[in-house]
Amino acid sequence: MKKIAKIVVAALALSMVASMAFAGGAQQKSKVQVGIVLPTKDEPRWVQDETRFMDALKGQANVEILFSQGDSGKEKQNVETLLTKGIKVLIICPQDGNAAAAAADAAKKEGVTVISYDRLITGTTAVDYYVTFDSVSVGKAQAQYLVDQLPAGTKGASLYLYAGAASDNNAFLFFQGGWEVLQPLVANGTFVIKNSAEAVALQGKKNLERAEMAKIIGQITTEWNFDVAKKKAADNLTAATAKDKGDCYILAPNDGTARAIADEFAKDKDVSKYFVTGQDAEKASVQYIIDGKQSMTVFKDVRTLVRDAVKMASDVLAGKTPVTTGAYNNGKKDVSAKQTEVVTVTQKNVKAALIDSGYYPASDFTGL
Repeated sequence: MKKIAKIVVAALALSMVASMAFAGGAQQKSKVQVGIVLPTKDEPRWVQDETRFMDALKGQANVEILFSQGDSGKEKQNVETLLTKGIKVLIICPQDGNAAAAAADAAKKEGVTVISYDRLITGTTAVDYYVTFDSVSVGKAQAQYLVDQLPAGTKGASLYLYAGAASDNNAFLFFQGGWEVLQPLVANGTFVIKNSAEAVALQGKKNLERAEMAKIIGQITTEWNFDVAKKKAADNLTAATAKDKGDCYILAPNDGTARAIADEFAKDKDVSKYFVTGQDAEKASVQYIIDGKQSMTVFKDVRTLVRDAVKMASDVLAGKTPVTTGAYNNGKKDVSAKQTEVVTVTQKNVKAALIDSGYYPASDFTGL
């Protein structure tokens, strides 16, 4: 009888341990409420976003952030990992908008609300919301800056066009905005495009179809890669004659590529002056602007974008319908979006826009 009693006690103990383990597992599974997937740790922008998300969600929801390192396969694995932890909301900035559709579909099958962050996931109905800067207005701001630098009566100014990755829907929106501003001045001869036969062939058309933009972007893409941008700029300058240079007006898609392109134009002896655009207000580019090596950046206050995404996630967790201000078609549906405004930053307002606003400390820069 004593042996039987011992066996029963041992069995009960094992049962309790198993129950506790199961409960612990269930608790662990439901611990992460918001999963965030960002494209790469290799660009300052996304590392800054990681910190801001962690700070913004502190005390509001449990969060886990994973990076895809430029790999859509890893991106999907990251989403699957977060799904096993019981997330209720997925905030994802896709590496490739179309490829990320599979990850969004997987999340939607688990009843997770999918928020596309900064870049739009395309080709699926599984995206619930989109938090974004007005990407078309970014391109317009970049192009307008170049227009504003033209001396009165200019004709034949050398224009060099560069774009982001063709896999990123935002690259099309940025280029669309830039083209809408620049095209009339290309058509009337104020600007002359120097590095894209595809753009020259379409220079008489202001409103381009996506397939037409794809042809141009395929020729001028930097792939959001600094080395690709550097090589493309170097190749363009090698192919250009001295008369194709002089004062150069350069539509560069973001800060990293802007710095790489600027460095190539700066060392070309036939370039007398260059104006180059950017976006994201990366620290390195802010210093370039202060030093006169980059002309401008479009400041997209990521603090606001993060706050908008966090508010949206918090509303979803609370059973509320998030506030939206527009919609973007992703090829399968019109995705409700919350849009954030952008600011043009140059040497003239860099201190007011980025230092006085508390975005960066003055100690991070020299020559202010």
